[in-house]
Amino acid sequence: MTVVERIQRATSDHDLDALAACFTGDYQSEWPVHPARSFGGPEQVRRNWERIFAAVPDLRTEVLTSVTSGDEVWSEWEFSGTRRDGQPFLMRGVIILRVPGERATAARFYLEPVDTEAVDADVAVSRLAGS
Repeated sequence: MTVVERIQRATSDHDLDALAACFTGDYQSEWPVHPARSFGGPEQVRRNWERIFAAVPDLRTEVLTSVTSGDEVWSEWEFSGTRRDGQPFLMRGVIILRVPGERATAARFYLEPVDTEAVDADVAVSRLAGS
């Protein structure tokens, strides 16, 4: 089973031990779009997912596609469920993992909550450009 498959199974099963075992002790998580969210170590992986599992008890994860190139695995994900406050939880995006062996040493996350606001491309680009 690949690391991506193990991560997907562990997150869908809410198995913190299996999830933490997917990462090396010197693992680095990088969030290029949100740099302050970057961190190191599987302990923070465990803390993050412990909170997510508690807040979204029916969380499901799905890998829509993945491609391996050398020791990098590019994977497209969907996380879905219902938060404890009744609001839908839906995130989609890409995770690029560095996997030189059996466990991930690094990842770059490009995951975002799905924007359910009904605005077309013109409005979205205008907001982005500040016009």
